[in-house]
Amino acid sequence: MSRTLYICYFGVREPLVQTQVLPYLRELGKGIFTAETRSRGEEVIATTPSAEAAATPPYQGGEPDAGTEGGEAFVPIEVSLLTFEPSRAAADLEEFERIRAELRAKGIEWDWLPYHKRPSAVATAWDIFRGAYYIWRRIGRFDVLHGRVHVPTLMGALARKFSLRKPKLLFDIRGFMPEEYTDAGIWPEGGLLYRGAKRVERWLMKESDAFVVLTEKAREILFPESKETGYDKHGRPVEVIPCCVDLEKRFAGDREVLRQVYSEKLGIGGRKVFVHIGALGGLYLTREMAEVLAAFREKNPSVFALFLTQSDPMLIENELQARGFGASDYFVGRARPDEIEGYLSASDVGLSFVKATFATASRSPTKIPEYLACGLPLIANSGVGDVDLLIEGHGVGALIEEFNLKSYLRAFDRVESLGNISAKCREVAGDEFDLKTVGGARYRRLYVSLTDIDGK
Repeated sequence: MSRTLYICYFGVREPLVQTQVLPYLRELGKGIFTAETRSRGEEVIATTPSAEAAATPPYQGGEPDAGTEGGEAFVPIEVSLLTFEPSRAAADLEEFERIRAELRAKGIEWDWLPYHKRPSAVATAWDIFRGAYYIWRRIGRFDVLHGRVHVPTLMGALARKFSLRKPKLLFDIRGFMPEEYTDAGIWPEGGLLYRGAKRVERWLMKESDAFVVLTEKAREILFPESKETGYDKHGRPVEVIPCCVDLEKRFAGDREVLRQVYSEKLGIGGRKVFVHIGALGGLYLTREMAEVLAAFREKNPSVFALFLTQSDPMLIENELQARGFGASDYFVGRARPDEIEGYLSASDVGLSFVKATFATASRSPTKIPEYLACGLPLIANSGVGDVDLLIEGHGVGALIEEFNLKSYLRAFDRVESLGNISAKCREVAGDEFDLKTVGGARYRRLYVSLTDIDGK
């Protein structure tokens, strides 16, 4: 038996947690393949699996990335989740009890602490202290402290430092946080907050027992030796786990039916739809996306722009209107996670435009596997994470290497020349970004390397 606490500095209801945290935790809750423990000469201890894990077919052997899953042939993991919630209104507290019961039924024990926003640095420091104290008081319950990015990992590291018990610390790095904040203009480059964050980062790199990064580029920067061995120079396991999607649960609908329903909802008929999912502003190249769409409209007047975002709609609406887009030529709005498949089914091409910097070498945009899962080719700017390798290596779209009209039109022509590659895009989504066969399997492999599985 292995017991893990996953520490997340977001609220449980946020879309990122719903799509990029809870699905992974459900996968971890299915347990660790005992085929790997046998390879280390360990005896398998019979335990009672969670209801969800028990419903999965028995493991039939093969490599961890093959995606076959537990039944009797796994050692369960007890999964706990700590989040930070921005709202504590009475109605929210009632909903939290419902969420707690739902997660418990899925094998996840959830607890939360209040999130504080202002003043920013002081509020974050207070949350770090509260989180570390919470973990310290309960540290005997856990074998692994799994921090999602820097702040949660710092909470776990501080709790462990002041405890006699020393659970393993897993630093799920995700992105290069200090550089992302300076690139986005949130922190001044070389300023006090940046220097402090880098100092903390160096300490966490020293203290941690295992690491997750999102891209091969990030691995090459931080742990180049692990590309061949799977371990850093100190013998600590490293995994590259891109942002994955649950293809079975989120992207298994009837594409033609969804396309018809959502096309009617948007009132777009047979127009050519280019879609962007996610934030606008900051590192996201909002003006450049508007420029690209305007150039595409010169080639095809039926172009329709679809933006599904929680950001201020005016960030993109002003840019589109300045380039001649009327109200009937675009839609900007929010979408629930369960609506994403429908909107994408009504689309033709997915857009991903992020400022290419040192920090974004670590990025794995969640929107990309979502596009591919719905059969959409991609148009993206080069230099971000492993996007270049994905598009050029698999032939699922076009790269924009320079922000000028010639490059935009070349990308448009490239995507048009690919024809109907929906089946190919979905195949690449399964091979590279499936939650079970890629994300879940690699996390389980990491936990095998990280923990002593002896049934205790």
